[in-house]
Amino acid sequence: MNSKILLPFLLSLFAGLATIIGFFITFFAKSTNRKLLSFSLGLSAGVMIYVAFVEIFGEAREIFTNNLGERQGLLWTVVFFFAGMGLIALIDYLVPSFGNPHEAHSIEDMELGERCCRQKPKLMKMGVMTAVAIAIHNFPEGIATFMAALDNPALGISIATAIAIHNIPEGIAVSIPIYYATGSRRKAFGITLLSGLAEPLGALLTYLILMPFLSPVVMGCVFAVVAGIMVFISVDELLPGAHEYGEHHVAIYGLISGMAIMALSLILFA
Repeated sequence: MNSKILLPFLLSLFAGLATIIGFFITFFAKSTNRKLLSFSLGLSAGVMIYVAFVEIFGEAREIFTNNLGERQGLLWTVVFFFAGMGLIALIDYLVPSFGNPHEAHSIEDMELGERCCRQKPKLMKMGVMTAVAIAIHNFPEGIATFMAALDNPALGISIATAIAIHNIPEGIAVSIPIYYATGSRRKAFGITLLSGLAEPLGALLTYLILMPFLSPVVMGCVFAVVAGIMVFISVDELLPGAHEYGEHHVAIYGLISGMAIMALSLILFA
């Protein structure tokens, strides 16, 4: 793996491993800072929405326009943008979200786990299915991080950070039921880790499958799909999660802050 590919892969690995932060928060923090989580998820949504519409969608349109002309360029950018949304929507439809992995989870849920210890098979099924659902959702996120970083490392760092913040509550969602089903922190850690490793796996498969066929038009397709994926993740997962963790205005302040930070970074590093 050459140096150009190494950074995008490491960024996708960093984003995926953020699920482990959720595990450590579950077992070592005394309480959930719900406002901070709400602001952070809103911030991630702001970063991803701004990048998707201002940078990546525009990049895809420019590539298509240069190769296919103005009208066809816009048409195919829009088609693949919504194809990216459709991909994630299809995953949501096909993958069973047992216990809803995108519902807000907190350290205080540990008390619920203690009261439910007699239902260990149900808890184990909940934890495993949640981990599977999150792993499958993480797969296209790994593709998005990898492709963005491949084109623009600074942009890749921003997206990886936003996705990493998004993955922290998912680590909490997996580790709580697994721990109370098995009584083992090691098993809770292992399954949480595996759910996060789907992200670098998505990056690796993108490298192995797409790179031999990478042309300007293929890059345009991928960028448009990535933009759609990022917008869908923001409106379907990040913003609802931000609202569940805290007050409405906290989430919106985070959203605006994320957009402002991303706008400033694009100006500074353009």
